[in-house]
Amino acid sequence: MAENPQAKILIVDDEAAQMKALCDTLQDQGYEPTGFVSAQAALGIMEKTKFDLLLTDLMMPEMNGITLLQAAKQKDPNLVGIIMTGEGTITTAVEAMKSGALDYILKPFKLKAILPVLERALAVRRLRLENAALERRVRERTAELESANKELEAFSYSVSHDLRAPLRHIDGFAELLANSAGSTLSEKDARYLNLIITSVNQMNRLIDDLLDFSRMGRAEMLRTQVDLQELLEKVIEGLQPETEGRNIVWKKGSLPLVQADPSLLRQVFTNLLSNAVKYTGPRDPAEIEIGCKVEPEETVIFVRDNGVGFDMQYADKLFGVFQRLHSKEDFEGTGIGLANVRRIIARHGGRTWAEAELDKGATFYFSLPR
Repeated sequence: MAENPQAKILIVDDEAAQMKALCDTLQDQGYEPTGFVSAQAALGIMEKTKFDLLLTDLMMPEMNGITLLQAAKQKDPNLVGIIMTGEGTITTAVEAMKSGALDYILKPFKLKAILPVLERALAVRRLRLENAALERRVRERTAELESANKELEAFSYSVSHDLRAPLRHIDGFAELLANSAGSTLSEKDARYLNLIITSVNQMNRLIDDLLDFSRMGRAEMLRTQVDLQELLEKVIEGLQPETEGRNIVWKKGSLPLVQADPSLLRQVFTNLLSNAVKYTGPRDPAEIEIGCKVEPEETVIFVRDNGVGFDMQYADKLFGVFQRLHSKEDFEGTGIGLANVRRIIARHGGRTWAEAELDKGATFYFSLPR
């Protein structure tokens, strides 16, 4: 019996006896055959009924099998066609395959020869339908992502414009109040006013970091060869305002060339090294080591410091948005930097993780596929 008992087969042969015999045979094998001696009648039934397979004679007076198959595929592009032909027209049957037929079978028919051809054809039909469904889902998902991106852009604009406006007003009036009444304010009132200004600045930093985090997920990737050693030197040089006056020992290992987006990777190094500089603030000297381990499938880069470290039971929170393991009174920040690191490295196909011990420093790792 057939492996496709529900398969609908449209059979077209101008020899009525042969068409009926084939219908009866395939019905006995568990298929659902529908037979016609007229090609036009077969095309007409396709307006009402979906078929999985068209089995058509090649040489017919009204319309040859090639023309019928092409017309049928206009109605159903995923339809699979098989040509039936005699020994003397095999060359023409091959031409039919070039025109869209999947296979051909020879007359007179032998059941053991027909059934494997039908099964292969129906397998192709299933693949075509699955591919069509997949393409449809991809189009739908793409449309959803485009819509989500537009909503995100609208949200980013709202955050950037609508939220900043009242902050500018608060900041401006607080500054005016400080200038006009600063000398008359009590120590407590001056402290309150300073807290307002500090909070406004903190909110502005949060907005900037949120927008950066949003952009990181949508920024176009421009992969090229990146010299990590050169990139590291530029990042350290850019951190000079933060490191000036500090006793920092930089331990720089040999770093390789990698394939990555240079601007995004620079952001990764900037965030990790800035953290190392910040959390080694109480140390004299501060020690910050940058190195790498080349594995068979990935290159692992690490940034190690002798700073305040953290409790490993909270390590899973490190790379989340707004997740901080130290109070802002001790170490300023918004909790976005490591979230950006994870997002950037994930877009490169890599991993991020960390190891630490309280008051004994931390090591942050990220990998890039080789």
